[in-house]
Amino acid sequence: MEVQIFGTAKSKETRAAQRFFAERRIRVHFVDLKERAASKGELQRWVQRFGVTPLIDRTSKRYAALGLGVARLDDARWIEKLQEEPLMLVMPLVRWQHKVTIGEALAEWKQWIDTDAGR
Repeated sequence: MEVQIFGTAKSKETRAAQRFFAERRIRVHFVDLKERAASKGELQRWVQRFGVTPLIDRTSKRYAALGLGVARLDDARWIEKLQEEPLMLVMPLVRWQHKVTIGEALAEWKQWIDTDAGR
């Protein structure tokens, strides 16, 4: 089993997700959003499951710095904006096979591990 985690090294939520999987000896492929933004195709996985709105961290410093509090953008424009400004994403974004989560999702991650172990 290997999961992919999108986030930043400074994000406590991302570090918690990495720790969760490391404690269970699950391989993690970490994508630091400060070094490499998520592509449109990668973001689409989360958008298809959750929509665009749950991906946007309206409490992030970057969101505030860009003054987007009053912005009225359609989904396509928000996806472009999230590609350009990945620090506005809720972190971590975690993917295993075709399953995805936003933020801390311990119950779902445990379910993935149980499914992979055949329990």
